[in-house]
Amino acid sequence: MATEYGQGYGFRTDPGLPGHTGERRHRLPAALRAPVEGRTWRELGFVLLSLPISILLFTWAITMVSLGAGLLVTFLGVPVLAAGLAGCRGFGAVERARARGLLGLEVGEPEPLRMKRHGFTAWMGAVLKSGASWRALLYSVLHLPWAVLSFAVSVTVWSVGWSLLTYPLWFWVFPMYGGQDGIQLYGDEHHQIYLDNPFEITVTAGVGLLFTLATPWIVRALTMVDRVMVHGLLGPSRLATRVVELESDRGSWWTRRRRICGVSSGICTTGRRPGWWRWRWIWGWRRRSCGRIHRSRRRWWTRRTAR
Repeated sequence: MATEYGQGYGFRTDPGLPGHTGERRHRLPAALRAPVEGRTWRELGFVLLSLPISILLFTWAITMVSLGAGLLVTFLGVPVLAAGLAGCRGFGAVERARARGLLGLEVGEPEPLRMKRHGFTAWMGAVLKSGASWRALLYSVLHLPWAVLSFAVSVTVWSVGWSLLTYPLWFWVFPMYGGQDGIQLYGDEHHQIYLDNPFEITVTAGVGLLFTLATPWIVRALTMVDRVMVHGLLGPSRLATRVVELESDRGSWWTRRRRICGVSSGICTTGRRPGWWRWRWIWGWRRRSCGRIHRSRRRWWTRRTAR
């Protein structure tokens, strides 16, 4: 994840001085430097790019799924549906890369396709049975309404904040080219209120400053939802991650056990087939272990019945 806005601020200290943490120290508070930081512009760029990309994703997903579902009465529906899901997986890879580059989100790759055989039919079955494919389809459908909302809120707050903040620099445009004294705050047939005197211009700039300072935090709150959606729908599932961990643990245990016994797929660790004495030792050790367990159980049962 990217660093937080609220890191410590103050004067930069020398690395040799006590209390130096190795982090960069700032002279301005986080609230004042946030509007001009690179992280703010990267997050704003992510929000602005989300609208056209989400429109493309939504159009692809709805078109391919509808076409595939309509053609399921024939054999053509299954390949079309598989192609639509594969396209959603490809768009999901693009979204993960975009989240890594602009949001600093660390998200892993989803589980790959499990194909037992080679061929187009096996590939279609693997795509249709993959949970990552359907999660990518769900992301393509759900991301559009959120992208529209976040785009509208971010562009409105950002434009209003900077416009009002810089109002003292361009208010002369209204009396010179607009035919009015300034921004019209209120107006009817008998009375109009314009922001034209120095006090009103200063208050307008102050309101714009508040909007400008609040914009990074509003955009960051909006991108938190994008982070959750990318991590939850485009990343690896918990079940698949747990299955991979269990399979790796089981494989490593079996490998260690074979190395201890000196046997690997019927071949000794020295490269020769194990002799009869080695097999006899392995199975004899197992037989002796099971015999000890059975004898201890018989003694326990004898003592219990004697009572």
